[in-house]
Amino acid sequence: MSRFCVFLGSREGRDPQYLADARRLGEALAHRGHTLVYGGARIGMMGALADAALEAGGEVIGVMPDHLVEREQAHRGLTRLIHVRNMHERKASMAAHADAFIMLPGGIGTLEEFFEAWTWHYLGLHDKPIGVLDSEGFYAPLLAFLDNTVEQGFLNARTRAELFDASAPLDLLDMLEARLAR
Repeated sequence: MSRFCVFLGSREGRDPQYLADARRLGEALAHRGHTLVYGGARIGMMGALADAALEAGGEVIGVMPDHLVEREQAHRGLTRLIHVRNMHERKASMAAHADAFIMLPGGIGTLEEFFEAWTWHYLGLHDKPIGVLDSEGFYAPLLAFLDNTVEQGFLNARTRAELFDASAPLDLLDMLEARLAR
């Protein structure tokens, strides 16, 4: 099966639906036989996602720079925790272990990781599908901004169309699995 790299917050966010969607995605990945690849934390959305995948019998790979092991509170119950030297190595390792990428609600680190993976796709460095989980409309303003960048001539329509988005975890997972099957 496939390995899904998920970018998401190490905080919980204010809406309980964010955590519920993270858990639902983690459980679905495990039930469908996929491996979860993520940042390796045991707290916040990251911890909820990993715990749900593990509890459902899934394989979970975390990737964490040594300097964040204490700060992000590394998850010690993972199938595998990969230690790297810095954030550049973290992103490269996560990408190397992934067949697809998903972004859930998160902050600047989540956005930075997502945009780098999408940029690599745009530059032809990989052909892995990328999706955004717009849980409770969290990313609606970002998706509207991206649509506007197409309208304003700063992003081509094909590049925008290659970014999948859905408001429900299972719908997004279905889209990405269909793209992987091509």
